[in-house]
Amino acid sequence: MCSAPSQPAPGLSPAIERTLTDLVAQARASLGDDLRSIVLFGSGAEGRLRATSDLNVLFILRRFAPASIDPLREPLRLAHVAHRVAVMFLLEDELLEATEAFAVKFADIRRRHRVLWGEPLLADLVVAPAAQRRQLRQMLLNLQLRLRERYAALSLREEQLALVLAEAAGPLRVAASALLELENQPAASPREALARLAVELCAGDAESLLALISDAREHRSLPPGEAAPALLRLLALVAALRTRLGTEA
Repeated sequence: MCSAPSQPAPGLSPAIERTLTDLVAQARASLGDDLRSIVLFGSGAEGRLRATSDLNVLFILRRFAPASIDPLREPLRLAHVAHRVAVMFLLEDELLEATEAFAVKFADIRRRHRVLWGEPLLADLVVAPAAQRRQLRQMLLNLQLRLRERYAALSLREEQLALVLAEAAGPLRVAASALLELENQPAASPREALARLAVELCAGDAESLLALISDAREHRSLPPGEAAPALLRLLALVAALRTRLGTEA
């Protein structure tokens, strides 16, 4: 089967597209036959990057050979500096195990990805609902624990707390999307999933909370006095999501 050429992702800036195109070319030259596929996933694949977003790329390999990887170290460093490119290296024979171990993440990758080069190895990816539910419980609990710690440590430093809210947005949206998929009512995007569940679980408080989260992602700051109350409201939303997940069969 022939490998697909590099394809740009819609909604990305020309500078980001050039970075991805260059990285694909460098990876093909360096990795050769060890390279099976290069996949853009997450918000970059949707063309919805924000100031705090990583540009997530998955390299699927036959083997991880240092002699082939070493020439990519500097291009990867430069791509990260320029556009927050973050690369995951996964061996082809690890794909099923990774899908089981990181079920929520790979369900999201399956929903939001674009093949930049190579074989469409994720096209038939199946993520077991039981594995998604198990990991989703872990994700939400971990997020609660982290947000509590960040509130205690940073609530007197609002500019830092705003970054915590920005960083929590992505995982929370993915969790909301996974929860709705488990309920057989999937949303069009993780952002829509969070908006839908926030309205259901937070009633009239949802719109203002989601606006603050979006502002934190976009501007990396919030108006004075907003960050700490917003984080507490976010904690309540995470707790409500955990409760809802626990009541599902």
